[in-house]
Amino acid sequence: MPTIAIVGAGPQLGLAIARTYGTHGYDVALIARNRAKLEDLAGELAAEGITAAAFPADVLDRPALTQALKAATTHFGSVDVLEYSPVGGLQTAMTTPAATEPADVQHEMEFQLYGAIAATRAVLPAMREAGAGTLLFTTGAGSVDPVPQVANVNAAAAALRNWVINLHKELDGTGVQAAHVAINVSIGTPAVPGFPTAQPEEISPVYWDLHTPKRDQAELVFSL
Repeated sequence: MPTIAIVGAGPQLGLAIARTYGTHGYDVALIARNRAKLEDLAGELAAEGITAAAFPADVLDRPALTQALKAATTHFGSVDVLEYSPVGGLQTAMTTPAATEPADVQHEMEFQLYGAIAATRAVLPAMREAGAGTLLFTTGAGSVDPVPQVANVNAAAAALRNWVINLHKELDGTGVQAAHVAINVSIGTPAVPGFPTAQPEEISPVYWDLHTPKRDQAELVFSL
């Protein structure tokens, strides 16, 4: 069975992506910090007939993240799709451009860009050897059109976007797809009154599309 590894797996978008791939016959490797929450998600998926397993790791601990992906590969036999979408939550203080210090961006760089690079290095060699695979990376749409209130987060997201699109170019012709997903909505509940909101199940099909009919695309912006 092919396998998708979801880094940053949670009860909203991560679970929806797991269901989307699971209904297409994929096993699911769930990676995030909290083992108990991952095992709850795996149990929920199992009840729906989807094989899933938990591999706890913090994306800020790059050796642990690498080991979790290697463990997933050993457990399932391969990682055919990597999806990277961890959420920093309250760990990041938001800053405007003029108020931003280097340290304000550093945490987000560690979290978004450096974690993504580490995850990619753990699975890409096998994908290149097989001549097949998909690497998908998620940010908010501020990576494309930044918002002053979250300048430090947007700066790191833009760095990740740049790296992913460049990776897409490098991998052209190898059979391995790399793509960036920018989400221009709140997920589940509105972040601010009046801001467009979509349910996870409305967003997750784009991840399947980038793996299948839209493999030539380096980027997809989800908006309503």
